[in-house]
Amino acid sequence: MSRRIVVLDYGSGNLRSAERALERVGADVTVTDDLVAAAEADGLVVPGVGAFAACMAGIEELGAGPVIAERVAAGRPVLGICVGMQVLFAHGDEHGVVTKGLGLLPGGVTKLPAERLPHMGWNTVDAPADSVLFAGLPADSRFYFVHSYAVNDVAGLVASGATVTTAHHGTDFVAAVERGALSAAQFHPEKSADTGAVLLRNWLATVD
Repeated sequence: MSRRIVVLDYGSGNLRSAERALERVGADVTVTDDLVAAAEADGLVVPGVGAFAACMAGIEELGAGPVIAERVAAGRPVLGICVGMQVLFAHGDEHGVVTKGLGLLPGGVTKLPAERLPHMGWNTVDAPADSVLFAGLPADSRFYFVHSYAVNDVAGLVASGATVTTAHHGTDFVAAVERGALSAAQFHPEKSADTGAVLLRNWLATVD
């Protein structure tokens, strides 16, 4: 039986590309702003592109924050993508303006200390052996990134019980995180060709 996945439409994100990528790996996908559907789906995907503050404004206007938090608390799978990952953290600091995030993961999102921004294109990641998302993927697998901000407190996340995958651009930063029912990727798995498809299939396998 195919798993029912909702891609949350709160006014931001690569909704159709995420929908197509998930359908490719066998999911039954609905793109919607319906919070009842988001709460009841087997799995929820929170996409996001652009600015942290704008994405949080969209989530708050829709009233989606409590639905996302309740799913995680109940052990029901959520996958954040790009800024949809970033908003899961406590706060985002863009241009000196700090915006409160959903606070489901500890730490904040800050500008990458790199000469070339945005970090755009293909990059490898360093996934720990116990990662579920990266299971079966070669160590030199590459994923597609587009971002100028990231989470770099890897130690804090690990201390919170998370499985953390890193990448490097100017500094080591969090490329993906897995903790309980919550999974997230800074890169775009839906734009990462066959490697992204494997990651999405791995996540889908965790969805009951």
